[in-house]
Amino acid sequence: MFSSIGALQKTVSAVPTSVLSTITKRLLSISQNSKMPVKVGDTVPSVDLFENTPANKVNISELCNGKTVILFAVPGAFTPGCSKTHLPGYVNTAEDLKSKGVDEIVCVSVNDAFVMAAWAQDQKAEGKVRLLADPNAELTKAFDLAIDLPPLGGTRSKRYSMLIKNGKVEQLNVEPDNTGLSCSLANKIVL
Repeated sequence: MFSSIGALQKTVSAVPTSVLSTITKRLLSISQNSKMPVKVGDTVPSVDLFENTPANKVNISELCNGKTVILFAVPGAFTPGCSKTHLPGYVNTAEDLKSKGVDEIVCVSVNDAFVMAAWAQDQKAEGKVRLLADPNAELTKAFDLAIDLPPLGGTRSKRYSMLIKNGKVEQLNVEPDNTGLSCSLANKIVL
């Protein structure tokens, strides 16, 4: 585009200072608001999720403090892969996982609390896996694991699993295609 640095400097110097100032402010704003994806070693953010009803807040950071927690997320409650494979895998292995030192197993989805409660009942997850709603995708966005899936209602979570010890991410398994069923399954968690 520019044949030399001098040509670039000449072009930039021709732009009014007020325009450069506006551009600089916008670029700084974008860089300050951009998030880095969650990674091993990160602390779980303080975000309220909801269990069974919107009145029952569960702060995920407080839930993970001092505990070993498996947290996994699904693109949507009652969807085929989530209902036939992902959630049942954790429900069916919950007793074994807990016998190996896991205190809590948590499933998160960008759904409302009532949908998650109905799904927990349908999947017989009570006492095995806690299903927490992230209705505004706050946790999902804090982890930078949001994905736009218009057929499922817009912003959803990528499919992932993580092992959290005392509030810190120790393992992270994000599906390479964001929704597949491979690395985030229950049998992939290493305890």
